[in-house]
Formats: sequence, C-alpha cells, structure tokens
Amino acid sequence: MEPYIAEFVGTALLLLLGSGVVANVLLDQSKGKDAGWLVICWAWGIAVFLGVYTATALGGSGHLNPAVTLGLAAFSGFDTALVPGYLAAQFLGAFTGSSLAWLAYKPHFDLSEDADLKLAVFSTAPAIRNPMWNLVTEAIGTFVLVFGALSITAPTDSLGSLDALPVALLVLGIGLALGGPTGYAINPARDLGPRIAHAFLPIPGKRDGDWGYAWVPVVGPILGGLLGAALHGALV
Repeated sequence: MEPYIAEFVGTALLLLLGSGVVANVLLDQSKGKDAGWLVICWAWGIAVFLGVYTATALGGSGHLNPAVTLGLAAFSGFDTALVPGYLAAQFLGAFTGSSLAWLAYKPHFDLSEDADLKLAVFSTAPAIRNPMWNLVTEAIGTFVLVFGALSITAPTDSLGSLDALPVALLVLGIGLALGGPTGYAINPARDLGPRIAHAFLPIPGKRDGDWGYAWVPVVGPILGGLLGAALHGALV
C-alpha cells in the first residue's frame, strides 16, 4: 500500500478514538460523561498504539504527526521527498477521523449546549491562556515525544509495528505529566485538522474555532519536534 494511504488511515484511527474519548467524557448523556482526565489520557495512548501499528502494518512509517515527520526529515534521514505527501495525509486523516467521531456522537452533540465543550472534542485549549507559555508547554511535550520515541525505538526512519506500544505508553505519560496546561496537542495535525472539521461540520450551537490560539498547537509541536530530533541526532 502507498505510504501516504497508510499514514492517512493511521491518523484517521488516531483521531477517531482520540476525539471519540473526549466526546464520551464531555458531551451530555454519554455513558462516559465526567469520567475524567485519566480516561482521556489512556484512550489517547491506545489511539496512538492503534494508529502507529496500523500505519506501519500497511506499509507506512507510522509518524501520524507533522512534528515527527519534519524532525526526522531534518535530522534523522527521512526522505524529504515524502514530506509533503505525509503532511497532507496526516492533516486529512485527522480531519476525517474527528469527523467520524462526530458522526458516532451526533445525538450527543445535538443535545449538548456548551459550545466550548463541543469545540474541545476537536481541538485543544489552554487551562491558563498565555500564548508564550502555552507555546513552551507544547514544545516541551513534543520534544519529549520525539526524543523519547527516537530513543526507545529502532534506529530507522520508521517507528515500526513493534514500537507502537512503547510509543503509546510514552504518549500516555506525556498526557499524565505534561498535559494539564494545554491539553497536550503535541501534534499539529491532531489539532488543526479537527479544528477545521469543527468549522465545516453542521454542529448545532457551535462557537468559533478559537483561531487566535490555533497557531500555538501548530508552532509549538514543530519547534519541539525539531529540537528533539536534533538533540537525539547529536547524541547518538
């Protein structure tokens, strides 16, 4: 299978489960209503496992994240000719997966009145709004993701199917330890793709997409990913 298709499928599964668990915890009359942060972090970890494993099993590299792709292309030998296709697949996959989560929870979107919670199903928002420090938080979280993933996986430009579990546990740890300030996007596609989906989907009573903040979970992860890949490359 084309690596771009594999990357699209893996990212779509990532966001289907990721947006799905947030909907389950936040939306009215869901059986998971108010289940809490631990449930969200665990489900995101499982979503990463499924997405990475599926993408690599289908012949892709299992990045699922522009910050990973750009970091590996800049410092770890990933073929730069593949970068545009990977980025397109990741953003489109994120858009698609979050849209599928909306379909799964459509009656609950219709019943829920809190527009902020509806947006939160799709995209992150800071607990304390301070763009500079929110940017720092996202950069640190993504630094840990990329540096950690490169340290615990095989030294190739592909994460590999057997590496899916430790990477998923790494994402779980990042969510539990560093996710509180910003909701740990740590992935530009994970945030921007669903944020665009929220803008296009016919969600009743929705608010604007908080576009003044939207650059933070894009720029922060890219900076952190580049720094993580650069440091790992300098040390090995």
